[in-house]
Amino acid sequence: MNTRRALRQALVALVVLNLLLSFGNAWPTLWPRPEARLSIDLAAVVLGLSLLSLHGPLRRATVVWTSAVLATCVLLHYLNVTVPAVLGRRLDLYWDGQHAWEVLKMGAASPSAMKFVGVAVIVALAIAALYRLIRRGVATLAESLQSARLRIGLVAASSAVLGAGLLAPQGLPALQHAFAPSVGTLVAEQARLLHRAHDASDDERLLGASPAFDGTLGALAGADVVIVFAEAYGAVTLDNPDLSSALAASRQRLADAVDASGRRVLSARLVSPTFGGGSWLAHAELLSGLDMRDPNDYRLLLTTQRPTLVSHFAAHGYRTVGWMPGIQRPWPEGRFYGFDRIADADGIGYRGPLFGYWRIPDQASMAQLQAQELGPQRDDARRPRLVVFPTVSTHAPFRPLAPYVTDWSAVLGADAYDSPDAVAARQVPASWDDPVPAYLSAVRYQFDWLGAGFPHTHPPTPW
Repeated sequence: MNTRRALRQALVALVVLNLLLSFGNAWPTLWPRPEARLSIDLAAVVLGLSLLSLHGPLRRATVVWTSAVLATCVLLHYLNVTVPAVLGRRLDLYWDGQHAWEVLKMGAASPSAMKFVGVAVIVALAIAALYRLIRRGVATLAESLQSARLRIGLVAASSAVLGAGLLAPQGLPALQHAFAPSVGTLVAEQARLLHRAHDASDDERLLGASPAFDGTLGALAGADVVIVFAEAYGAVTLDNPDLSSALAASRQRLADAVDASGRRVLSARLVSPTFGGGSWLAHAELLSGLDMRDPNDYRLLLTTQRPTLVSHFAAHGYRTVGWMPGIQRPWPEGRFYGFDRIADADGIGYRGPLFGYWRIPDQASMAQLQAQELGPQRDDARRPRLVVFPTVSTHAPFRPLAPYVTDWSAVLGADAYDSPDAVAARQVPASWDDPVPAYLSAVRYQFDWLGAGFPHTHPPTPW
């Protein structure tokens, strides 16, 4: 082969392969975004192929296996840049992988389930096309490496890129940014996390000391207490100017409703131990008072008899209720808390139509809670309630979203959400590539039902 032509073909192959291993994320979507960075992983592969070619032309099996490895690297690189961008936290294949099927079911439960299936088929075809493209690039490199001059050049170039990428000083962020996140580093980190998950000690002293939980509850005067974990509602709705502006009117209506009910609001910020999934870690941290940033600590906590807010309220005569419309399968972890009642998606009494994967609108869940556990009446013989209620309507994918119903009694029966607006709302598909508008609608909905969630409770219920 002509050396100049081989050089051109090799350069094209290297550029294409590097683009496939150096892209970033077009936040807040799931789409990749091309970036002008160098791939350390590609440099390592090119160096390896160059050294192998010293013993003669590369075999077809070498090309096939190298292509498969690079295709796998591209997919892992996609996860490596997409998960932190979209979920706001690092990837943990061991813990996240256990919930991958539920995430897929979440997409399939959308009214556009057939579209979801079509996307899955397209993804499969795209992976096949990706492999063919990579294999063609690797085959071109293999052919180019038959030239001694090109081989020497590729050894020198790949060694320089690999060395600079691995040895880039911490104090030179510009140089570090010139290199894409390494798949090799990702694999090493995942191996470490996997080893830690399987080698975690059962010594509960690793959790540290629990809070004393020795305070009295006399100031509550027997009032019901409802802890609402508003899924996906966080500081971003205040700190992001666009989101804050879009929600300002709805937030003000909530504030006005709180004032009109005779309640007061005390606000503070807590740093959640998790983001973009793993909500149970945040629930456990608030209820136990222990650091739950590590899923292994959560697993260890469940094996103990540590005190929690639930046990503390129970010790003071409260009936404790886990109101869990998002739980759709057995939840043995719930035994740790010792709730007097755990009401899951099948147990809260909702008889209306289903809204996507999460099935039950938050307003309907709260209406059932009000009817079954809280109620407008007060009886001296009635035990006060502590309720833990994680919401679902503001949880991804945010659609389909039920309309707010001013008559709360209307969402208690089997004919709930029979209105034309509600029927139309159930057909709105989830938007995975542009979730912000749906998220804003879900938060507005949450403000609406929270503002009217306890219209007749006396004395006011803390929440």
